[in-house]
Amino acid sequence: MAAIERFGVFVDLDDGPDHPVFPGVGFITMPELSWRRFEDPSEVVSVGERISCEVLTFDTHNGEARVSLRATQPDPFQQFARGVHVGQILYGPVTKVVPFGAFVRVADDAEGLVHLSELTALPVAAALDAVQIGDEVTVIVIEIDPLRRRLALSRRQAAMKTWDLPPTKPGNPGDPAG
Repeated sequence: MAAIERFGVFVDLDDGPDHPVFPGVGFITMPELSWRRFEDPSEVVSVGERISCEVLTFDTHNGEARVSLRATQPDPFQQFARGVHVGQILYGPVTKVVPFGAFVRVADDAEGLVHLSELTALPVAAALDAVQIGDEVTVIVIEIDPLRRRLALSRRQAAMKTWDLPPTKPGNPGDPAG
């Protein structure tokens, strides 16, 4: 690693094109650093660390190679997607609340979206009216899209299906599904 910036990282290449500022340096954009979500590139790499990357393209205008660290690692979502099925009940914490719903971490490397219309049996104006970040919730898988790496979940449908199932993980006391 040559330098970490807020928009990506520059890496020293063993062999590569000359860069106007960093000769023999490639560039890794934020999305190409890791499959996992992170806020700061220093959570993934550190200056001076030696890594192996895959060359994506050569940017002849800037004289640098665009490279990917993520491309050298298996996609954890694909493994997760092979192990779950539509209709499966899952449990996990709410990790992010957005205007159109909430994201729930259902495995170490997998989060899914609970759309606003699937958060509760009764309509709510905002996702924060139904859940908060950190709430443990019970959800059911309603769609898996491995190509787009998307997982659609429903808390509303899970509440209807789990009334006769014993909980396998303690849920949020305010969660109608568990």
